[in-house]
Amino acid sequence: MNKPSDLAELRKSYEAGELDEAQAASLPLQQFRAWLEHAIEARVPEPNAMTLATIGTGSDGIARPSTRVVLIKGCDERGIVWYTNYESRKGRELAAHPFAALQFHWVELERVVRIEGRVERVSDAESDAYYATRPLDSRLGAWASPQSRVIESRAVLVTGAAKAAVQHGLHPPRPPHWGGYRLVPERFEFWQGRKSRLHDRLRYTLQEGGSWLRERLAP
Repeated sequence: MNKPSDLAELRKSYEAGELDEAQAASLPLQQFRAWLEHAIEARVPEPNAMTLATIGTGSDGIARPSTRVVLIKGCDERGIVWYTNYESRKGRELAAHPFAALQFHWVELERVVRIEGRVERVSDAESDAYYATRPLDSRLGAWASPQSRVIESRAVLVTGAAKAAVQHGLHPPRPPHWGGYRLVPERFEFWQGRKSRLHDRLRYTLQEGGSWLRERLAP
């Protein structure tokens, strides 16, 4: 393991690919889908994992960011979808500040995608449909876990799952506090590592009328 004093000496030369305007799609969703599919085909670890950043307000009234890793569960012209507990920290923060940022980091491909926009809940029908596809243990876990709350021990979760199994059996309904969110993109940025730190960065910004402005950013 590297000692903290060695961190400044860590180096990597990024040479896995390139991204220029001639290669990039005119629409950011097309570009994102192409890169996501490539990550899946390349079998990178958890290509569907993304960091979700939200904003909360501390007890001092100052805005404070927080991040966590969630899994993308849907992607279409309406936006990027994930599912979670509405009463979790991220749920409470999104209720107060319905804007967020997502980041995908596919290390093996030397690629990063950043997406920003407003967030809304998906419909109950969408949440019900996805919930029904989850393994039984995961469906029961949604009932058992008071996500982000302080608990005394792991036994609280195990006991909660057992109670949910007794109460709901093999067909638990979706908990009212659990469901999906959709980030409606307003900005995408695609980052491709390049040699000598001269990385490629293309940003797409949503314009009035629904068109997208594509620009190159300095690394």
